[in-house]
Amino acid sequence: MRALRLSLSVLLALFFLVPISWMLIVSIKDEGMKITGVLDWYKPPYTFDAYAYIFQETSLVRWMFNSLVIASAVTMLTLLVSSLSAFALSKIKFRYQKFMFVLILAGLLIPGEAILISLYQVVKELGLLDSYQGLILPAVASPFAVVVLKSFFDAVPNELLESAEMDGGSKLRIYASIVMPLAKPALASIVILTFIAQWNNFLWPFIAITSEELFTLPMGIPTLMTQYSEDYVRPMAINSVASIPVMVAFLFFERQIVKGLSFSGIKG
Repeated sequence: MRALRLSLSVLLALFFLVPISWMLIVSIKDEGMKITGVLDWYKPPYTFDAYAYIFQETSLVRWMFNSLVIASAVTMLTLLVSSLSAFALSKIKFRYQKFMFVLILAGLLIPGEAILISLYQVVKELGLLDSYQGLILPAVASPFAVVVLKSFFDAVPNELLESAEMDGGSKLRIYASIVMPLAKPALASIVILTFIAQWNNFLWPFIAITSEELFTLPMGIPTLMTQYSEDYVRPMAINSVASIPVMVAFLFFERQIVKGLSFSGIKG
């Protein structure tokens, strides 16, 4: 049984690693070389000319910077707003508390595409189109993050918080010193899921941004792909560079993510 599970694990690992290795190998091939067969992958010569080109002749670095700023800002603000909301819903008694939670829960049922027109009108009226703020602020409200964090906060014993309150701790201090440290796995899950979602977000930036200097990676990459549609080398080099920040973030938070997903029951 153990051997079977090990074999399945190896097969699954290969299933995910083969496309990534193909992307990396193709990105260091000469343009125009044949790469349709597996044996073609390992035939020299290899070169980093495609990487030199995309860094020197395209705006890829600028687009990566924009994506990094927007994804990081949205992640931090989402974490702050969602954790405070979840703490209030879980540990503070107030009027219409259950109604507020149901209202937030209902937000999970509404697809983002359904509110695009109204969202565009609001952002336009606020004068935030074609700006960082116009990309960041609409993405901060996350019903999913509130629901996940509330489920974690509900598991924190109320007796622990009441003891801290009797010792003179304020609600904000209890939130920062007790509840947040206990919820690290859930926070890590929210961080990586939000960061990846914003890193890959195409639809809203495509609608809200017109200036090329504010393009994000998902917007900028297709403009390069169309120029080299008959060759895979430069597109694979671009995708290799674009995937590095997400891979680093996942490896950095891997242990916390697994714990968080296991506890909350989120399925990938």
